[in-house]
Amino acid sequence: MYQWIDHGKVVQSVPGRDMWNAIDPNLMLDNSGTPWLVFGSFWEGIKLGKLNPEMTAPAEPQEWHTVAARPRDYYTDEKNAGEGSIEAPLLFKKDNYYYLFVSFDFCCRGLESNYKVVVGRSETITGPYLDKNGFKMIYGGGTPVLTGNKDWTGVGHNAAYTFDGQDYIIYHGYDARDQGKPKLLIDKLNWDADGWPIVVNK
Repeated sequence: MYQWIDHGKVVQSVPGRDMWNAIDPNLMLDNSGTPWLVFGSFWEGIKLGKLNPEMTAPAEPQEWHTVAARPRDYYTDEKNAGEGSIEAPLLFKKDNYYYLFVSFDFCCRGLESNYKVVVGRSETITGPYLDKNGFKMIYGGGTPVLTGNKDWTGVGHNAAYTFDGQDYIIYHGYDARDQGKPKLLIDKLNWDADGWPIVVNK
């Protein structure tokens, strides 16, 4: 049995003050054991913040980084999410790299969903994260990992885990053979000769 203790808010976004959205958090320890929280959606993209050793609040002095974003119209009101559809960040450490997975485009629309997962990598947790072609993720770069097909639309919002030496990717998609119902999917995650992730059987 385990006792959960409410330590209060870790981060919070405030409309009209912050150009980021405090959702979809993912915790990662860097090579020195320092905790970092990656999170965010839309607005000005995905943020990375250093946490205190207790992992209950931002470290002091605070350290923040933008690690991925998509273009946003300059004239879009800051209270609106805008056009830069990006969310659901996940950091995954593999060999010498931190891999940043994010989801582009839109979920939650059944068969009309066009969600997809892209990735970039960096040798340092704070970036810059580059895709396979060398484009920075802060400017919209990202190498596709999962995209929809005739059987599954809008695949995204992934996690990854290593079990018995095999990496797996966990995500959701909309079943085109079942009226677009959302379902959980798990696939093997392999790596090519250059160290880029490949999803088996997709």
